Amino acid sequence: MTAARIDRRDFLRAGLAAGLAAAGSARPARAGAADLDFASAREAARAIRAGSVSSVELTRRMLDRIARLNPGLNAVVAQDPDRALAQARAADEALGRREWWGAFHGVPITVKDSFETAGLVTTAGAPELRQHVPVRDATVVRRLRRAGAVVLGKTNVPLYASDWQTYNAVYGQTGNPWDVALTPGGSTGGGAAALAAGLSFLDPGSDLGGSIRIPAHFCGLYGHKPSLDVVPLRGHIPPPPGVPATPPSTLPVAGPLARSAADLLAALEVMGGPDGDEALAFRWTLPPARGRRLADYRIGYVLDDARAPVSSDQAPRLAEAVEALRRAGAQLEEGWPRGLDLDAQYEAYLTLLFAHFTPPPPADRLPALRQLAASPERSYGVRYARAVTATGAQLGGAEGRRRAMRGIWQAYFRTHDAFLMPTALVPAFPHDHANDQLTRVLATPAGPRPYGDLAFWISFATLAGLPATTAPVGLTAGGLPVGLQIVGPYLEDATPIAVAGHLADLVGGFRPPPGYR
Repeated sequence: MTAARIDRRDFLRAGLAAGLAAAGSARPARAGAADLDFASAREAARAIRAGSVSSVELTRRMLDRIARLNPGLNAVVAQDPDRALAQARAADEALGRREWWGAFHGVPITVKDSFETAGLVTTAGAPELRQHVPVRDATVVRRLRRAGAVVLGKTNVPLYASDWQTYNAVYGQTGNPWDVALTPGGSTGGGAAALAAGLSFLDPGSDLGGSIRIPAHFCGLYGHKPSLDVVPLRGHIPPPPGVPATPPSTLPVAGPLARSAADLLAALEVMGGPDGDEALAFRWTLPPARGRRLADYRIGYVLDDARAPVSSDQAPRLAEAVEALRRAGAQLEEGWPRGLDLDAQYEAYLTLLFAHFTPPPPADRLPALRQLAASPERSYGVRYARAVTATGAQLGGAEGRRRAMRGIWQAYFRTHDAFLMPTALVPAFPHDHANDQLTRVLATPAGPRPYGDLAFWISFATLAGLPATTAPVGLTAGGLPVGLQIVGPYLEDATPIAVAGHLADLVGGFRPPPGYR
């Protein structure tokens, strides 16, 4: 690991910042690992640096909580306790030498099972990868380790990280800590469940169809989909092990899930930046947020649309969050960016998603799919059929529409700083493994909706390559988390994260689910 020497004055100041015992004590007060179960990762790092808890104590505490609480959740599916404790001891010994490895020095984290981890089985939920033990870490895992993170184990995903629920034939189903009969979302569902239950302090995720944002929404967490190409995907599955990473400038990204907006920013600074050949010529610096106060922000918003109607149980929380921002001084404007064709952008997103990131259909299915593709309907199944039977010219047209949408958002963010919208049309819903994703149905207060409607609200930021942060803004009347999605200007990821931090001050941030304290 790359070690940084701590100046003696800084070292003492860090200890004092954690609080000395009152009457002239020369030692930092020891809060105890149990007091940090639901702390942010940065709070845990500060406690370790101040000496109020050791990395070994905190790691043992997380391993104990996993042993007690994980059987009811099935969030953490592969563990590495011996190596985790060895890493924690090394972190404590380094601190004794006044070395500080980075933002997450000694902090126990988990890793989504679609990221390769050296020496620890990585399946991506696929039975054919049950015995796959990588020899090297994915780029984001390597960078988090270099920043001092202690890897406890892997968190569950759907098969090849390709569903809005989390279950597979290798490890089974993951429950939502708010109600284990409900899904935690997908595909970073195991990581979201582990964070919400206090089993980990950070979990790197990936996002193509909302796989960071939807689990954050369902579990009451913060999740950030970075700007396209900011965080490398090298070592992520899919594609299969040994196949080069997804080429840049497509759709998928990697990013963090956490219990605070500040953790998102710290994790992004660690995870971001080019790697491989690109690192020879490019450097990346995260631009600061556009404003320090909410009064500095001009923010647009849309909280409902007939294409994916937002359920009545979460609509009040979204509206309250917008009103709280308005009262705090932000300039709020309702309405979509001028020129944004919602149908065209959604069609382009689904075409590129299905054409490039789903397996090609068997040849004997193509005639039926071509017939279905000719239907005038706009159902999820028809859009799938159009995408997988599309000609090169049709795919080129979808790519052209994507570039046009990026231009519309670029113009919008010359005069606005952020855009608010729901993360999904519903909160967490009951596990549903029936049929396939093209024919599943969501039950909503207004009636059944296609399962594929979960793609609508997350599609805007993904298609345009924009940063998007989901922030918790309260609970439904039935006690389920609601997350607001904050979209920001391209490459200015700190701006939506900053708005998420302001929202925490106004409407409250992460709250632990009942029964996990």
